[in-house]
Amino acid sequence: MKHSTIITILLIGLFLAAQIVGLFVLKSYIDVPKTAETGNLTWEALPNIAGISFERPQIRESISFAYIIAAVIIGTLLVLLLIRFKTMMLWKIWYLLAVGISLTLSFGAFMSSTAASIVGFFVAIAKTFRNNIILHNLSELFIYAGLAVIFVPVLNITAMFILLLLISLYDMYAVWQSGHMIKMAKAQAKSGIFAGLLLPYRMPKLARGATRASKTKMKKVKIRTAVLGGGDIGFPLLFAGVILKTYGFWQAMLVTPFTALALLMLLLLGRKEKFYPAMPFISLGCLAGYLAVLALGAIV
Repeated sequence: MKHSTIITILLIGLFLAAQIVGLFVLKSYIDVPKTAETGNLTWEALPNIAGISFERPQIRESISFAYIIAAVIIGTLLVLLLIRFKTMMLWKIWYLLAVGISLTLSFGAFMSSTAASIVGFFVAIAKTFRNNIILHNLSELFIYAGLAVIFVPVLNITAMFILLLLISLYDMYAVWQSGHMIKMAKAQAKSGIFAGLLLPYRMPKLARGATRASKTKMKKVKIRTAVLGGGDIGFPLLFAGVILKTYGFWQAMLVTPFTALALLMLLLLGRKEKFYPAMPFISLGCLAGYLAVLALGAIV
């Protein structure tokens, strides 16, 4: 078993929560009146972010996976360059902007563009410069929903399966062959701005005998931490979003237990202190969920 029972339960619970929140955000972006009028699924426009208008990319669904894969590769190369040259301030600025935009899009499902921008970037600033475990993991529940509202409308089932296959192969290479995914995860965790779920086995304690002036200084001890990368949360949400788009909301909700079960199997079979590519397991969970949706449709 890779992690303790309580950490495993927390990881699975947070993963499920992120999937469910994401699906509710996606559902809120469906323009119900226009969908009913035209008979075709219609999405509401994205909210303005700090006064700037954002639009979804205009790309064909059949080749949309290529753009996402290219973005993943380019983003990875940029992060590795920032790590290589130790320009962590640039990484923090990039992280702040990415988190702020994603949260604004997510919160925009429930509030005005102005309010969503204010709340989204306030959380992003706190997450970047005044982060703590609770803020970090709670905000992660909404970040991937913001990405989903951009990309789900330009994906279809075929493109999504190709994307899952490619990202699973990439994940295996990045963890087992090149190891650069492990390097990025460690560098991000060390910088305190990790993109994904992060759960320490225990909170750091104040050093004994700390004076009144030094109570804010934490005792430097190595604390074991459980992590789950952002891609391992975001890609199954994209898949569930495409199921929502194609079959319906409750069919999409049916997929989430299968992806969570696949992740649970990895955590149960994994060994301590070893890194594993999660996407091959999660992708199989997506496939199982899709087959369950088809089976349900055949029965009903």
